[in-house]
Formats: sequence, C-alpha cells, structure tokens
Amino acid sequence: MTAVKKRFLILTLLLATVGLDRITKVIARDRLESAPPISLFGGIVRLDYVENPGAFLGLGSGLSETTRFWIFSVLVGGFLVGLFLYVLIYRRLSVIEVAAFSLILGGGLGNLIDRVLYDYVIDFLVVGIGRLRTGVFNVADLAITAGVGLLFLRQVRSARRQELQSRS
Repeated sequence: MTAVKKRFLILTLLLATVGLDRITKVIARDRLESAPPISLFGGIVRLDYVENPGAFLGLGSGLSETTRFWIFSVLVGGFLVGLFLYVLIYRRLSVIEVAAFSLILGGGLGNLIDRVLYDYVIDFLVVGIGRLRTGVFNVADLAITAGVGLLFLRQVRSARRQELQSRS
C-alpha cells in the first residue's frame, strides 16, 4: 500500500467514524436525554440515553474524577497519539490492519472528545433479545469493537496460513 493510499484510508475512516459518532451523540442528546427508552425492531435494539463517566460498559465509573481524568483522558489520549504515529509510520501494515487501527483510533477519539467536552461519554444503544442484552454503548464503541475484531480475524487467518505452510 502506498503512503498516499494509506493516509487516505486512515483519514477517511477517522473522519467517517468520528463524524458518525458525533452526529449520533448529538441526536441522542437532543431526542433521548429526557425521553423514555425507545424500542426498535421488536425490541432487539433499544435507544436509551446514558451519561457514562467510566469506560466501556461503565468500567471505572466509581473512580474519583481526578483518577478518571488521568486514566480515561490523559492515558487514553497518549495511547491514541502513539497508535496514530505507529499506523502512520510503520510500513509493513496490511490494508486490513490499517483499517482496523483507524477504526480503533476513530472510536477512541470520538469517546475522548466526549470526555473533554462533558467529563463523560454519551451512550445510547442497547442490543439484545429478551433478557439477554448488552450494556449501553455508542458508535465509537462499535468502531473500536469492529477494529479489534478485524485484528483478531487477521491474526487467525495468519496463523492458519502459517499452519498450512508448515504442513507442506
């Protein structure tokens, strides 16, 4: 992958992820903040506004405000800068890896923007059937999960390829 194509892919996925995350959070705040949860698709998807001071699924929400700031803003911000530089500089990343890291960066940046603006992250999506439900999450969390999933699939595929080569 050329450097220009790589930068284009990174920029496109970052802008799309952060843009979609911001738009959905603005809509969620406007329409859901003071409203009861809304069920869609026979209750499979539920829209439920939550201000989450913690990390994914509220992890760390019981920490002090200062500790949350250092962990969820400063530490995460530093990690995102490091990951961005790695993706930009390292030349041997595949298209899948660049896409995966860009989704993780976009999701991380989307949630970091919330932390800087509000000291919490806006979550509003719940998925499930009956009593089996996810915690409340957002588009940024989806992007991070998709990026991690792509990296996992890439690793599984690579391991299978190595196993097949060692057999022959």
